Amino acid sequence: MTHLVQQFDTVFFDLDGVIYVGPHAVPHAVAVVGELHLAGIRCAYVTNNAFRTASETAAHLTDLGFSCTGTDVITSPQAAVPLLTNFVAPGSRVLVVGGNGISQTLRDAGYIPVSSLDDQPDAVMQGYSPDLTWRDLAEACYAVAGGLPWIATNPDLTFPTPRGIAPGNGSMVQVVATATGRSPDAIAGKPEPPLLHEALKRTEATTPLMVGDRLDTDIAAGKRVGMATLLVLTGVTTIRELLTAGELERPDFVGRDLRVLVRPYPQVQIADGEATCGRARAWVREGALIVEGGVFEDALRAASAVAWRTPGMDLALALETLSALAGSVSDDNREDHHAQ
Repeated sequence: MTHLVQQFDTVFFDLDGVIYVGPHAVPHAVAVVGELHLAGIRCAYVTNNAFRTASETAAHLTDLGFSCTGTDVITSPQAAVPLLTNFVAPGSRVLVVGGNGISQTLRDAGYIPVSSLDDQPDAVMQGYSPDLTWRDLAEACYAVAGGLPWIATNPDLTFPTPRGIAPGNGSMVQVVATATGRSPDAIAGKPEPPLLHEALKRTEATTPLMVGDRLDTDIAAGKRVGMATLLVLTGVTTIRELLTAGELERPDFVGRDLRVLVRPYPQVQIADGEATCGRARAWVREGALIVEGGVFEDALRAASAVAWRTPGMDLALALETLSALAGSVSDDNREDHHAQ
């Protein structure tokens, strides 16, 4: 049985929750990506996070031990800037509600970033920054309420940090939307197609794989542009959320962490309502999902296959079993908090 990644010529990695969490690399990520490089597989990083420029992100990845240059990173501002041409002329002033990742990308494209409505902007671009203030959001509201074109870099409501789940750009976009009664005129980042279209254009990938930790952005984006998807449980998605995922957010592959890429991937077999994967099996009994045997990842794959075919079942017993399997490995591999 071949390794999962051997089916693909390019792997697109989300960053937050997949490659790193805050200042630290996700366990095993550096080793796995290094192995992919040695195998000649192109690795690119597609991030909704608009705070850093592509070069700054590449420098951060290099510091963490990844082999990376700015050309390997595609950011949501890089996908958002081309959208401006649908609303304003090149060289226009753009009110930036965010950080340098947006401002520098605008400058590189010939636009003029400004920070106040008093600077007479022609459009608004909003993205994540940890330094965002009430005054920044107020300026956005004044401009958006006045009718200026409004582009959001991404819709992520949350993102993972070492201390837990924190509000993302989507939450701040909702603040402006609630205050003004408007929605953004365009969104560049996942799950919208522009970011992955930019990544495909840049890499010329023919058989790409999108790897992410979020169903509603990473997986949904990959499915919308017709590429295969892999969910890893090192970020925000829980097992319950995976089992109850809607049709448009169901990954093609699932793994505990990135090591799944360099291991054989057993296929799920379904017969007479029962799913088997490796030594694991799952079925429905009296309206409840039952999971038995095998290792955690195989059990999760079998359980997902059954849960997706029969939505609305009782998941309590299955979650208890999967939680036990998730914890039945060495401490350095545990993802117990994702099994609730």
